[in-house]
Amino acid sequence: MAVEDKNISYRLYIIAFAIVVMAVFIAVKLTNIQWVEGDYYRELAKERTVKDFVIPANKGNVYSADGSLLATSIPNYNIRFDALSPKNEDFKKFAKPLADSLSVMLGKPSDFYYSELRKARTNKNRYYLLARDLSYTQYVRIKSFPLFNLGPYKGGIITQQRIIREHPIGKIAERTIGYERVDHKGENLEVGIEGAFSQYLNGKDGKRKMQKIARSQWKPISDINEVEPVDGSDIISTIDVYIQDIAHHALLKQLEFYEADHGCVVVMETKTGYIKAISNLGRAESGSYYETINYAVGESHEPGSTFKLAGLIALLDDKKVDTSKVYDCKGGDITYFGRHVRDSKKGGYGKISLARGFELSSNTVLVQAVYENYKDNPKEFVRHLNDFGLNKKLGLPFKGEGRPRIPQPGDATWSRLSLPWMAFGYEVSMTPLQTLTFYNAVANNGEMVKPLFVKEIKEWNKTIKKFDKEVINPKICSKETIAKVKAVLANVVKKGTGSKLYSKDFSMAGKTGTAQVNYSGGKDKESGMYYASSFVGYFPAEEPQYSCIVIIHKPSAGKGYYGADVSGPVFKRIAQKIFTDV
Repeated sequence: MAVEDKNISYRLYIIAFAIVVMAVFIAVKLTNIQWVEGDYYRELAKERTVKDFVIPANKGNVYSADGSLLATSIPNYNIRFDALSPKNEDFKKFAKPLADSLSVMLGKPSDFYYSELRKARTNKNRYYLLARDLSYTQYVRIKSFPLFNLGPYKGGIITQQRIIREHPIGKIAERTIGYERVDHKGENLEVGIEGAFSQYLNGKDGKRKMQKIARSQWKPISDINEVEPVDGSDIISTIDVYIQDIAHHALLKQLEFYEADHGCVVVMETKTGYIKAISNLGRAESGSYYETINYAVGESHEPGSTFKLAGLIALLDDKKVDTSKVYDCKGGDITYFGRHVRDSKKGGYGKISLARGFELSSNTVLVQAVYENYKDNPKEFVRHLNDFGLNKKLGLPFKGEGRPRIPQPGDATWSRLSLPWMAFGYEVSMTPLQTLTFYNAVANNGEMVKPLFVKEIKEWNKTIKKFDKEVINPKICSKETIAKVKAVLANVVKKGTGSKLYSKDFSMAGKTGTAQVNYSGGKDKESGMYYASSFVGYFPAEEPQYSCIVIIHKPSAGKGYYGADVSGPVFKRIAQKIFTDV
């Protein structure tokens, strides 16, 4: 018996010792957690119950010059349903009335929604997508529906809000108004005004600490480090919605009639360089036209006859010839180094003055005038083109401005054909906006101004940055030369290639252009070439208020391709409709 008692006592000692050891271990561990690793675990607990939330800044709006809203941010809602949140009696009572309400608002039959609600409940779906892309008005309405009016915990409604960017005037000027988004590669795409001025529009996000108090529920907590968001600034553009609408529909109508590949139109205010309208439309496979590429800014190509103005100004400013000098068209076909220069009229125009040759867009007259006077010193001719600024980009705020090309004597690409070919707009490349800027300088009495798309940036109706007229070249040529070329440009419309555009009610001046273009991906089946039809000029001819360029690529040859026929009517329609406002 004594032995058994001794064994029991021994076991009790072992158990007691083990308990003491465990107690000591726990005490040491607790002490370690409390004092040694306490900060770590306190921070870990805080991380799981306290988080930094981003407070998004409100993005600024883009306005037209006349105050119309061009781009703004609006809330957009997806509605999901937690089918397990409602009590059985609530679900049975309100599921059918909810389905009826959803049917009225969303359009599908009530039985469809009732079936979907019951299916979600049976499948214990806590995140069923019920409706997407609702407006704020629809969101407020759906919250008042039976069952959902009980709230998220009792009614199961889950709201997902996101902010989307919207253009209230629709697809008009969409490419120029632009956007900022992330592509499939994760790279930022910055297009148009929205992309170029994103640093002003986006503002700065804020930061706030929030504490978790329930499932998916967080409350703000006091924090001296909280950062309030700074809302983005508003952009006041130069676009005039009235003129933009005229330009867009005039271009669209002509593109559709001629079944053309693409085209663009730009209207610029003569004195300031403000772009009042810009439309870029390309044909999709469906045959419809959309704004996908900014052709006016980015597409550099051989301009053809509209470039003849540069040669005429150089000749007159150097006093090489006068507009009255007579040239023989030589049957409308002249050969230079084995290559033919032909007039569009078979047989040519006989013997005509330089001015008349320009008015009729005679290739043989302009090429003879330029080649005869600059063949011994082509650098002199090219110097004029460089002085005009035709060899430089305009320095626009948008990405992707096309690079102009003016061959320079001595370059690897220069040949003996370069000078005669440049005289009628080949072997050179310019974008539509670069060409328009040059013509606008003539309309503006020789002062070349930079095209501007934005007038000012505002914060709460306070102007923080203003974009005033920017002069590229104060004087591209003499006043005498300007007067002479203005007279010739007016006669193009009165009695030249643009005579179909003439109106006794208002005056216009400008130049037609019909360029042969050939590039990969856009080839005519027969010759490998197609036409780019253009008209560029200004109005009124005597006191220019606006300059305008219209270029239409690859019109159906069976319907016509001359600039006066294809692009000229767009120019006239724009001038005609806004003339009463000038």
